[in-house]
Amino acid sequence: MFNSKPFEGINFYEIDWDLKGQLWAHDPVISREGDCWYVFHTGRGVQIKSSKDGSNWKAEGSIFESLPEWSKEYVPEKEEDSLWAPDISYYNGMYYLYYSVSTFGKNTSAIGLVTNKTIDPNHPDYEWKDEGHVIHSTADDNFNAIDPNLIVDHQGQAWLNFGSFWSGNKLIKLDSETMKPQEGAELLSISSRQEEPNTIEAPFIVYRNGYYYQFVSFDFCCRGVDSTYNIVVGRSKEIVGPYVDKDGVSMMEGGGTLLDAGDERWNGPGHCAVYLSGDSSILVNHAYDALEEGKPTLQIRPLYWDDEQWPYLK
Repeated sequence: MFNSKPFEGINFYEIDWDLKGQLWAHDPVISREGDCWYVFHTGRGVQIKSSKDGSNWKAEGSIFESLPEWSKEYVPEKEEDSLWAPDISYYNGMYYLYYSVSTFGKNTSAIGLVTNKTIDPNHPDYEWKDEGHVIHSTADDNFNAIDPNLIVDHQGQAWLNFGSFWSGNKLIKLDSETMKPQEGAELLSISSRQEEPNTIEAPFIVYRNGYYYQFVSFDFCCRGVDSTYNIVVGRSKEIVGPYVDKDGVSMMEGGGTLLDAGDERWNGPGHCAVYLSGDSSILVNHAYDALEEGKPTLQIRPLYWDDEQWPYLK
């Protein structure tokens, strides 16, 4: 997947990721354009933050002023303007931002898409174009159409992975022109815990050194200091799977190697994104800060890789 315009010479391991400033964030994803970082996250109209150095962050407003009109057909119960779990990618000369419209605890949900030539709000070409509905789910479906993530495979084919609870996380092939599901495309299953409730969501896939890595969140978010979210990972040689963890357990059978379960201060880390630059990479997620009464807070940390090409945090 391509999160940003191509750039050279940036080693993420040399950046000071001691974050300061306006750090409230839920379900964050990161991108970079020019000399500036941008984070997009859940909130009113999809919230935006920016940083010149990766450390000091400020708010940049939102994408939408109100709920997109098309969403009212698919999620009529949605009243507040909070849009969830954006995903940003730079592909074929354009930024694609997928996002979720849903109500908590229900699978009457939809994924939408907006596009932009730039993510720099000061650029003269800055303008988000609403591309409308991408895919949706209803109470009659066994999946939940939220938490989207765009992945372009090593052959150049675009896919969307997404999902939360119900029967787990899904993958569907996209049309390269519309960046929406191909006509007749099969909805594939890529991870599940095979239990009730099926506490798995927020898949994020990256391709690195011959493997597709699927990062997911287990357990429960959104409970402040009582959140039990944790980040696990599995990998596959093929984008469609099967994804397995370090012990060879399939992610369709509850497999997943633990990457981060938090600590005394940072409770329930989850809904992560991974951003690659050459041999260096970072993990972006939120966690609930016990020193701030469980406030969901942006985390950005270097992500390392061991000799067997599995990711880990120091």
